[in-house]
Amino acid sequence: MSPVRTRFEFGKNWHDYAKRNFSQDKVEISKRHILEFMCRETLRGLTFLDIGCGSGLHSLAALQAGVSSVYGFDFDMESIVAARFVKEQAGSPDNWSVEQGSILDDDFVSRMPQFDLVYAWGVLHHTGDVWQAIRNAAGKVKPGGFFYMALYSADVQIDPPPQFWLDIKQKYVSSGKLYRRFMEIWYIWRFQMHRNIFLLPLFLKGMISYRENRGMNIFTDIRDWLGGWPMEFVRDGDAISFCKDIGLRLENIATGQANTEFLFKRKR
Repeated sequence: MSPVRTRFEFGKNWHDYAKRNFSQDKVEISKRHILEFMCRETLRGLTFLDIGCGSGLHSLAALQAGVSSVYGFDFDMESIVAARFVKEQAGSPDNWSVEQGSILDDDFVSRMPQFDLVYAWGVLHHTGDVWQAIRNAAGKVKPGGFFYMALYSADVQIDPPPQFWLDIKQKYVSSGKLYRRFMEIWYIWRFQMHRNIFLLPLFLKGMISYRENRGMNIFTDIRDWLGGWPMEFVRDGDAISFCKDIGLRLENIATGQANTEFLFKRKR
């Protein structure tokens, strides 16, 4: 399949999610997930950078976990609209800023200060240059600060392999609305229900439990998975080695899912 230049409408997907699914319960789930992965009871006093802030849900979760300030940005303007909508629902706190920008824009990145906690969940592999995105993001971590990111792992994509999904993503993003719905049903039938109608109750049960994982909605994430283009898969070991070379020490890792979660700390 020849490459496509079109980007997936990440912002529209997250704006729809925010309008339909935002609730305090989802913020609590996201907050709990962040704190548990970081092995902390609070983020009190930390400054927080949310790269690719999307719906703004995790920015709000960080605020409620105690951070002193949040600066969120996203490449997609409709994500900015979504995040500002969630900010308004939270009472428009003064210590939460949202801007449009790209982690690959060196001038934009250079104008930002460093932060105690840099957060980039499922974002950097969608920039078109994942290694430069990681380098720029890691550069915003203060000495002694933390870098929390999640990347689509090449290690878990065995059958089908990564190239299969890259082709699917290009096909999805190039298709019209009707064919996209067909692809979403196909994905659920093949990969969620494993072509077995008797697994429908299990899938429906999984929909409910999925909301308890980072406060997300399964259909929003399915669209994000199928349509997420541009896209690069990364091997976990390569990400760890790369971050070690730029002065980061691995503190925690969660593997086995489509996204591997990493928590690094910058040496003082």
